Amino acid sequence: MKEKETIEYLDFKHLVPFRNHPFKLRNGEEKEQLLKSIKAQGTIEPLIVRPLSESEYEVISGHRRMEICRELGIEKLPVIVRNLTDEQAVSMMVDANLHRENILPSERAFAYKMKWEAIRKQGQRTDLTSSQPATKYRSDERIANEFGIGKDTLHRYIRLTYLIPELLEMVDEGRIALTPAV
Repeated sequence: MKEKETIEYLDFKHLVPFRNHPFKLRNGEEKEQLLKSIKAQGTIEPLIVRPLSESEYEVISGHRRMEICRELGIEKLPVIVRNLTDEQAVSMMVDANLHRENILPSERAFAYKMKWEAIRKQGQRTDLTSSQPATKYRSDERIANEFGIGKDTLHRYIRLTYLIPELLEMVDEGRIALTPAV
């Protein structure tokens, strides 16, 4: 039986951002809408966190909400605490963010790469891998199918992670298209 989740309230001092979080906090209309909503109604959706120690929790989902609450001076945030492996945490963080409308190519690239590496690590663990050959599933196929893109497109995005920052910025700004950048 699945353990029932509860919402707790944690102080900012106990929350740490996800390491190597590929999604940037940007200003603009999206941020303004979220700021107005939180100002009017508070944080409706809890953050997802995982324990790192007795007093420290890593934010898996909710980085933008956390930063806006910080700006507004809200000290305690609603969270759901989940015990997750590193691979599960990466997968959940990527899935929680890739649904957003305005994602830069670099954010998408690093998110895909993180998820791809996490799935590959899970596959190396014998307790997570089926012994049936028909059920073995390439991690790139799994990610491509999950996000409705082709394997080649997935690999192009992952290749962007090897660009020097100046070129990657040009891709984000739309000055260089994905395929020529790769």
